This record gives sequence, C-alpha cells and structure tokens, in this order.
Amino acid sequence: MTMSAGWYLRRLSRMGPQEVGGRVGDAVRRRRWRSAPPDCPPVTGARFTAVLPVGAIAAVPPDAAKRLVAEADRLMDGYAEYFGEGRDDMAAPDWWRDPRTGRRAPSCYAFDVPYRSEEAVGDIKQIWEPSRHQYLTVLAAAYAVTGNERYAERVADHLRSWWAANPPLRGVHWISGIELGIRLLSWVWVRRLLDGWPGAAGLFEDNPVALQQIWHHQRWLAAFPSRGSSANNHVVAETAGQFAAACAFGWFPSSTRWRSAALRSLERHLRANTFPSGLNRELATEYHGLVLELGLAAVAEADAAAVPVPGSVRLVLLRMTDALAAVVDNRLRPPRQGDADDGHGLVLDGAGTDRWGSLLATGDAVFGRLAWWPSVTGTDVRSTLLAALVRPYARNAGADADADADECSVARPADRPAHFADAGMTVLRGPGEIWCRCDGGPHGFLSIAAHAHADALSVEVRHDGVDVLADPGTFCYHGQPEWRRYFRSTLGHNTLQVDGGDQSVSGGPFLWTRHARSRVLVAETSDEGVARWSAEHDGYRPVVHRRRVELTAATRELRIVDEVRGPRRAVRLVFHLGPAVTADLTGHRAVLTWTRDGEDRSAVLDLPGELSWSAHRGETDPPLGWYSAGFGRKEPATTLVGTGFADGTRGFTTVLGFRG
Repeated sequence: MTMSAGWYLRRLSRMGPQEVGGRVGDAVRRRRWRSAPPDCPPVTGARFTAVLPVGAIAAVPPDAAKRLVAEADRLMDGYAEYFGEGRDDMAAPDWWRDPRTGRRAPSCYAFDVPYRSEEAVGDIKQIWEPSRHQYLTVLAAAYAVTGNERYAERVADHLRSWWAANPPLRGVHWISGIELGIRLLSWVWVRRLLDGWPGAAGLFEDNPVALQQIWHHQRWLAAFPSRGSSANNHVVAETAGQFAAACAFGWFPSSTRWRSAALRSLERHLRANTFPSGLNRELATEYHGLVLELGLAAVAEADAAAVPVPGSVRLVLLRMTDALAAVVDNRLRPPRQGDADDGHGLVLDGAGTDRWGSLLATGDAVFGRLAWWPSVTGTDVRSTLLAALVRPYARNAGADADADADECSVARPADRPAHFADAGMTVLRGPGEIWCRCDGGPHGFLSIAAHAHADALSVEVRHDGVDVLADPGTFCYHGQPEWRRYFRSTLGHNTLQVDGGDQSVSGGPFLWTRHARSRVLVAETSDEGVARWSAEHDGYRPVVHRRRVELTAATRELRIVDEVRGPRRAVRLVFHLGPAVTADLTGHRAVLTWTRDGEDRSAVLDLPGELSWSAHRGETDPPLGWYSAGFGRKEPATTLVGTGFADGTRGFTTVLGFRG
C-alpha cells in the first residue's frame, strides 16, 4: 500500500503548526544523518546492576514455568507463529524476509525504505515482529528458570546475528520508533534474565557492537519522537523503551539526560493517552493493554535503578488497572473495541497464558485488588517478575513515597464501575453471565483517530465469555486495503448504516478526516431489574441515529431500539455473530445455538419485521461475514443484515432472549 499525494495533503490537514515544524526538523535531521551519522562515544567500566532480587525466579509458579519452557523449546526447534503465519526458520531467522509473501525488504538508508508498500517490502508487520526480540525474552526467561545454557547461547547467537545484519540506520528495522522502543525494553530484560550466565557481560556491556546498538537506538528515539497527531501508543512505547534503557544501560554520557527527558515524556503521554476514568483514549482495548504493560515495565526499571518516578505515573497505571478490572467479562475477556494488532510491551510467558489475567495479577501485587475485582485463577511468569521489581506503595521510601501517597490517596471505586462517561463506554451485566458493551464515546484519539473504527452506537454481547453479537476485530493494517476498510467500517460492526456509507469519513488506513460525534443520553446500570442505555450520533448529518438498549434481568432479554431522526433514508441494520454461534434464520427470527464447556446453549434473536433480513458468511466480493480473533487471522462467521428504509416515524426493535 503506497500513499498518494492526496493522502499526504489529507494527513497534513490534520496537523497543527508545531507538529509541521517538528516534522520539517525531522526531515532535515534525516538528511544530515544520511551523510554524517552520529558516532557512539567510548564507554569504559560499564556494569549491569538492574538485576532481579534474590528469590524472584524461585517464586515463579511451576505451571507457568512449565508453559514457558515448552514455548522456549518450540523456539529452539525453530518454530514460531506471528499473526497466523507459522514459521519454521526461527533457529536461524532471516531478519528482513516476510514469510507470507516471500519478499525481502531492501537494504538501504532506513528512511528510504518504502515500508508501506507490500510490493516492495512484503508484509511489514511480519518482518518487524520477530525483531522486537520478545521471543528472545522468552528464551532468556527459560534460561533463568532452568539454568540450561543452551537457551542463553541461542539468545546470544541471535542478538549477534541481528546486530550484524542491522547496523545503525540501515534497513527496515530503523524506521519506526515503536519498534526501537520495544526492542530496547526486550534487551534490558534479556540482560537481566541472563545475569547468571557467564557470557552475559561479554554479550552486552563488554561488547562494542552491543554498546553501539544500544546507544544508536536511544539517540534515534531522542531525535525522532512521535509528534502531535501521531502521539498515541507509539510515543508511550518509545519513551518507555528509552527510559528503561537509560536506567538499566546508563553507561553513556547522555544517559542521564535521556532518562530525564524520557521520564518527562512518559509522564505527559501516559496522562494524555488515558481518560481520567482509566480507559485508554484510543478506545482500542488492546492498546489499553499495551500501554499498561509498557507503563508497568517502565516503573519496574525506575524502581530497580532507584530513580524517583512522579506519583502521577503510578496513579495513571492504577486507574488503568482498575478500569481493566471493571470492563472484563466473567472469563476476563475485555471489550473487542477498535484496532488490535496483538502488540505486547513485555513477553515472558508461554502459549496459553492469559494476558489480561497477568495484568490484573500484576496490579494486585503492585496496587492491591479491590473487593469487586474479578478473581484471577491462572498463573504467569511476567507478573511475578515485575512485582519483584516494582515497589508497592506501602514499601516506598523517601521523598518519592510522599509524592506517591499524595497522588494515590484518591478514592478508588467502592463498587465495580459500569459507565465510563468520558470514554462513552457502558457495560450492562445480567444473569447467566450476560455481558453487553455499549459504545457512545468519541470516535477516537487525536485529530487522525488512527486506531478508531466507524462503530458509533455499536453493541457487543457475550454469554459466559462467548461472543454472541461480536465485534469482528481488525485482521490487517497494511497490504490488503479492501479488508482494512471492511473491518473498520460501519458495516463491520453491530450498528446501523445509513445510505450505504460510514458514520465517519476515512482518509487512509490510519486516518479519519471527519469524526462522528456521539453522546450518551441515559446510562442506568445500578438497577438490578433493568439496566438501560441510550445514545445518539451525528455521523449521518442531517439525520441522527439514536439507539436504546435495555437488559432485563428477570427475562434475560436484551432489547435494542434504533431510530433515525430526519428525512427518509435507506438503512442497513447489522448484527455480527461470533464464530462459535450457528444461526437458523427464518423470516425475521434467528435461532442462535452454540456450545460452552460441552453444554449446548441457545438464544432467540427477534429482528425488526420492517426490514428484509439475509444471512451472510465468508463472502469476499465485497467482504462480509468474517471474524478476526487476532491480527492476521480471519474466519467465516454469520452476519445478519436487515435492509429497508427509515422515515423518522418509528424505530426498529430487536430483541435477544437467552434460553435456559
């Protein structure tokens, strides 16, 4: 996917003068670095002191260690999977090759690489992901828990290979700051987890090539931060990685300056990226998880290096953790909202480890769980090791402790929040583990709303953790524009489409030029009998789409009423079913069936009779009837589409009733 001149003009229109000036400065700096790249200063007497406390590895739960070692052994055998693409070359990876298309990225000055073009580069996500080196943190963790040096030796071989193949400013891995930031964080943890290995110092602090790589990564991040309309999760990853490296690898003349600047940026952008309620402003749940992981990892480095952190940083992370605990369903699954690319800040676990349970377990250790938090029954490696480094508030000492006490003395929610007014998210809960998310919030974050979907007033309904009315997900970013358009379109969500268009106007794969404005009218969630929500949006001006949702506990019934206020319009009302759900559609009634833990479950979906209903599954021209469980993966799922007209005189009523 290459960007046209029109795209650049649209993108420029979303920037302010300060951002434009910063990007001009970036362009000048890139040109200067092409002919005269900066030099790494000499380093002498470097030592690594940010080690794990005694007993931290021994505290790792045995079952979590077993999953970790199993994953490490798969990697040792050369097997891995990235975004649904299996690989068997991880014993000796080609760092620049995309296994999905077979293409190799060109070897040239980093800022000349046309990374958005799949024809020239391949699938950039497939190339970038292994080079975040999070699989190396898994191998290093396997060494730490077993003492088996073959894991450490493989890590060392791959780092030396990567450093040789990717000299500073050369090639595809020096383009994006989020990649450099996460890679630095991985290197910090690799060095920490290999600390007992005799070759650790020779791989890192006594290795001129490693020192050059670490310095150039930090110099790059200091020079080219994400700016203005792009200052979303990327800038948090950049500053978290920069800060972690400046704490743990503080061996350079600029380390103190880099650390201070990164901490200031991290504090500012954590607050900017987070609503006061604790939800992420991108309204993309996986990025909530990514930012929370990055923030916790950064605080761990600060505490390991005895670097004071503003209490506001910990407060944001506390609020994010409480918000996550509030919105997950009974199986600890959070909403599937907005973009999701399977990105993690720090990976120390094997397959089958629950990401969200791990974050809540870390929050429990660091902040303390509240009485209404859901129980976490699974185990993991990461929460144990992060908790070993992060000092709980009660154990903080010195001036920083006073700041933390002041910042974190705010009252935490006494009961489980259900309505987040600033984010426009409301969660209705009913008997039989019925969970319903209603979306009445902003379109997205910043002027481009990069990771937003055109999903205003959409609902997402689960029963005991099973997607019944599903958010279809994301599937892809680059290279497949028709699929990118579908998965973030209005048609791709459980809401109402008017006149065949999207509520918000897209200007490119990560750019929205006009944002629908939503407002919540009613959010009554405290009544145990009937929970109510109502909202409207103006994305189809001059008409207004208004939706009401009621969940009645006694009848286990969800009622959705859609109104189009204004002149007569053609409409399509869409309901996407989860991949586990089978639908038998007759007229305007669909009988839904699925299985959970070996038990048959069912529901009846009574659809508005004023519309003509049809079922779609796995269609490609155009795409319709798909579900993406993770980035790069999609599978057929049933989508019910009702077609007709709205004239402003009556609403369309849909009733979902759960049986048994």
